[in-house]
Amino acid sequence: MNDSVFRLPQETCVVRGRMLSNLAGITAVCLGLALLLAACGAPRPIKYYALSYPSQNSVASDAVNTSLMVRTFEASPLYMDDKIVYGFDSPEMGTYEFSRWANSPVEVMQNALVRGLRSTGRFQAVYTVRSDPNGRFILGGHLYDFKEVDSPSSVVARLDYIVYLRDRKTGKTVWNYSYRHDEPATEKSIIAFVQAMDKNVQKSVQDIDNGLAQYFHANPIQ
Repeated sequence: MNDSVFRLPQETCVVRGRMLSNLAGITAVCLGLALLLAACGAPRPIKYYALSYPSQNSVASDAVNTSLMVRTFEASPLYMDDKIVYGFDSPEMGTYEFSRWANSPVEVMQNALVRGLRSTGRFQAVYTVRSDPNGRFILGGHLYDFKEVDSPSSVVARLDYIVYLRDRKTGKTVWNYSYRHDEPATEKSIIAFVQAMDKNVQKSVQDIDNGLAQYFHANPIQ
């Protein structure tokens, strides 16, 4: 019996060669992806920013004998989300994906008014509408701008809104106030913008407190 060399059919060799070639290609792609992921590192974290609120309540000498209920402001969908909005002196606006408010701007304004007006000690109590739905005087409003406005040389925190006081007993709006102010930031950075917006919001709350005090003193509650 003669010894003979076993040979694979030509078709089998071709298929095997193609499989090895494909395997090498897949390995190279996986290696490339691994190197790319290693170069990218950890995903960029999202940073959240909150405004400051008064921590202590005082007692005003000219206190008003009534309570206030604060309603969530109306606004565009941009200000019902937590992403920080930026813009220019033009219709163009955008949002930061990785820089956000701890609460949406409409919630920020509601919290600022509740805690700011409560801290003055001018009113018997200040709550959200949800906390006391039967209160007589409702403070609401519309938020138009709560954003960073950029220019080539500076950044400002723009706050623009209208607030109104409604008397449930008469069903009428008895007082309103418009606020619009650009507070300059100390530098072109997110943290400087947040600090400027904080200052702007607190200033607006003081203006509203003074305006409400003037209204109630001129129009004693019946």
